[in-house]
Amino acid sequence: MDPEKVFHMTGGVGVTSYARNSSLQKKASDMVRHITTDTIQELFIKTTPKSIGVADLGCSSGPNTLTIIKDIVEAVEGSSHKILHPPPEFRVYLNDLPTNDFNSIFKALPEFYRELRQEKSGGSCIPSIFIGGYAGSFYGRLFPNNCLHFVYSSYSLHWLSRVPPALYDEKGGSINKGHVYISESSPPQVSQAYYKQFQEDFTLFLRSRSEELIVGGRMVLIFLGRRGPDHVDRGNCFFWELLSQSFAELIAKGEVEEEKLDSYDVHFYAPSKNEIEDEVRKEGSFGLDRLEMFQIESNNEDQKDDHAGKIISYGAEVARTVRAIQESMICHHFGEGILDHLFEHYGRLVDEEMGIEKIEPITFVIVLRKL
Repeated sequence: MDPEKVFHMTGGVGVTSYARNSSLQKKASDMVRHITTDTIQELFIKTTPKSIGVADLGCSSGPNTLTIIKDIVEAVEGSSHKILHPPPEFRVYLNDLPTNDFNSIFKALPEFYRELRQEKSGGSCIPSIFIGGYAGSFYGRLFPNNCLHFVYSSYSLHWLSRVPPALYDEKGGSINKGHVYISESSPPQVSQAYYKQFQEDFTLFLRSRSEELIVGGRMVLIFLGRRGPDHVDRGNCFFWELLSQSFAELIAKGEVEEEKLDSYDVHFYAPSKNEIEDEVRKEGSFGLDRLEMFQIESNNEDQKDDHAGKIISYGAEVARTVRAIQESMICHHFGEGILDHLFEHYGRLVDEEMGIEKIEPITFVIVLRKL
């Protein structure tokens, strides 16, 4: 299964869409907004370009991407006023895989521009913002040489370009039976295969962006990770283990064939701080200006609104978030008939485990500078 042809966040604005189930991702970007805006303000003051190229890699669909673009525009304009320099025009490149719902973003652009005009009603000039969609994998070149000043990517780089091929033997059988990701019972070759794929992908990402960014250009990258060297922890890895358990429940009820699960693995990897630093150093095109680990606080109280006036549990919210991300891949492999039951089980398991002990997924934000 080729993720580039299949993988995408659930489009549209329906109940299970990414647009309506990406609040956890927005919390993360909001928590580090000051890092994003400080970085691009520093870049603008040092370079003062007449035209500034900004790319959002893995933009997906929904309101989050245009919110961060608005923050970036306002940050640069604020800096231009402080140093009495004319604000630049903005060239905004929105990137995701070809299957992404770009139409939802384009449909939201009139409202985006209208809000900017309203905020400038006091007489200030409306900034020139040119926004386009650029379909393709960021594990490779996307843009011309030296056309970008700033790259932003939120909750995308933990997705690998493919499921590591070393997970399968010569006959195509999985060596990680019964699990969709690294688990306590996985043989050592599983974590080794995932780590090797991360190394290849992240190096290619850095090399590609080094060609597209100007010297001194910046990147702010936000993605899921893990605390230390152990691949199995009660964080991002544990959420995948609960999904494996949810599949197991459907197998026990005869709703999913065991062989189907054995041939399904996620193209995901949560790197450690040391692994990130090692790849940046080895690739050599960027200086690491900042690397911080943070965590979105969670609890197991029923307090989340589901856009319909109802209160849902934390587990149900997580289940909707994961479904909006994984639905395309699961439907392709298992069929869409299992989705409701699968994520009902999943949400319940998350709530049960949170009642025993907190699940604590961590996120990294890193700031890179093109050397």
